[in-house]
Amino acid sequence: MKKSLGAKTLVYPCPDWIVGTYDENGKPNVMAAAWAGVCCSKPPCITVSLRKATYSYGCLMHSKAYTINILSEDQLVEADYFGIASGRDEDKFAKSGFTPVKSELVNAPYIKEAPLILECKIIHTYEIGLHTQFIGEIMDVKAEENVLDSEGNPSIEKVRPIIYATGDREYFSIGKKLERAYKVGMPMAKKKE
Repeated sequence: MKKSLGAKTLVYPCPDWIVGTYDENGKPNVMAAAWAGVCCSKPPCITVSLRKATYSYGCLMHSKAYTINILSEDQLVEADYFGIASGRDEDKFAKSGFTPVKSELVNAPYIKEAPLILECKIIHTYEIGLHTQFIGEIMDVKAEENVLDSEGNPSIEKVRPIIYATGDREYFSIGKKLERAYKVGMPMAKKKE
């Protein structure tokens, strides 16, 4: 029997994406965001949702761009710190020891040490309620060569991204591979009724 838990943001998994922005003075900033995901294939777009009270909200409104920095499990301490501290009060790049790199494509910095980067320009902004959704068109994806698979795509097993559990407020790693997508269900799709 299912038990009703009410209307809550309990969905698994959530990403632990690090959003890179510039403020109005050109200071690089990063923050952790779990309210994020893919929202369109053509043009390729992702979305992040932030509260107006955050420092990064103002940065996004100013710069009209952001980067998504996918950190690896061994960068968990820095990733968590980026969700705890505010760029209003601290220089998160200086304190973490990470290096900001100016994107050549969008008005936002990315983290040099991140294994996977998505550079995005904001194409739509929607006020939803407590959060504002920023839809960014992906202008480029950059990856360290050591996280690419034999076909030149980022390998989830090599990137080892951090996963966030909203209800538990805990971090997890990627588990074992179950099966190839669009293959395991083929026998059912071909089955005649």
